[in-house]
Amino acid sequence: MQTADRLTKIPPYLFMTLRNKINDAKAKGIDVISLAIGDPVDPTPQPIIDALCAAAQDPENHRYPTDEEWGMLAFREAVARWYDRRYNVTLNPSNEVVALIGSKEGCHHFAMGVINPGDTVLVTDPGYPGYKPSIWFCGAEPYAVAMKDENNFLPDFSEIPTDVAKKASAFFLNYPNNPTGAVATPGFLADLVAFAKDNDIVVCYDNPYSEVVFGVDRLSFLNTPGAKDVGVELNSLSKPYNMTGWRIGMAVGNPEIIKAIATSKANTDSGVFNAVQYAGIEALDNGDADVARMLGVYAQRRDKVIATLRELGWTYDPPKGAFYLWVPAPKGYSSAEFCDFMLEKCAVVIAPGAAYGVNGEGFVRFSLTIDDDRLDEALKRMRENLPKLEF
Repeated sequence: MQTADRLTKIPPYLFMTLRNKINDAKAKGIDVISLAIGDPVDPTPQPIIDALCAAAQDPENHRYPTDEEWGMLAFREAVARWYDRRYNVTLNPSNEVVALIGSKEGCHHFAMGVINPGDTVLVTDPGYPGYKPSIWFCGAEPYAVAMKDENNFLPDFSEIPTDVAKKASAFFLNYPNNPTGAVATPGFLADLVAFAKDNDIVVCYDNPYSEVVFGVDRLSFLNTPGAKDVGVELNSLSKPYNMTGWRIGMAVGNPEIIKAIATSKANTDSGVFNAVQYAGIEALDNGDADVARMLGVYAQRRDKVIATLRELGWTYDPPKGAFYLWVPAPKGYSSAEFCDFMLEKCAVVIAPGAAYGVNGEGFVRFSLTIDDDRLDEALKRMRENLPKLEF
């Protein structure tokens, strides 16, 4: 018996590796605090829970999901209302929206619907680790597009070789960015659309942190003229509404690509549980105040971490998006070495930048998705146990 060769290309999933480190330390009796994983600990707002409970009481919702290929029309209409209200983007719910079991699966279905064996696919580096496996599953090869600190972690399209750009069939990227927290600008998105048109590239713009921005306007890729001609945007209720475990999101944009995603989904799963879609409607229609409240929480946590880092010797400009801080590793440490040092000295887990690509080396990622008392304890340990650091 043997498993598929394609699996040999896939490294251990970063967050499983981190969880294993945490569990090993806990087994030794160490009180470990994780600032590594972006999974909100704050509860889902109660009205959303109530909507789920009410819908779950209806036996009609115990059957296969309604319109399982695309998602309930009522949910897709709510997505269209949300995009219109929050981003001034007009969507046709009939053919420009498909419900997803979270944006992560949208990346996979996009790949299955767009990418062919032998294709070259552009992927930002550092970047979310989940993109490359979907590319490999399709028999294609990812091409790393460097994101550099001096460019505010936005790719420089002029640095992509012309032959690579002409060969590429798709481009995965996301802003606000995981892991760097960088945000896109209207000018950058306009350049992205032009680059995609010039090279006949389909864009998969992964935007689950679209609501998590600090001091800048929220942006959709679809705000950009011509964006629907070249790609789709993935989004999710996970981050803005603390619904990571609920697994509900959406793909929106180019009708042809949306249909391809829906076709892949129809032959892979049976859609999102109706009751979860009804809860999603409640979130999208009535959850703006909850998003604003959580932004305030993250801003306070962010300020605490930045103050402690500066006290310990870091000097850097904090990012404007996502609930992460992408921080340079001190001199004398690789990203993995400093993470191990933090675990040993402070019993605090952070994520190594190298896990997000070769261009992530030299950085570590702190997550703000932790209870305030545990965050305070982690920062206290850092102040008390870390030596003077050099940068």
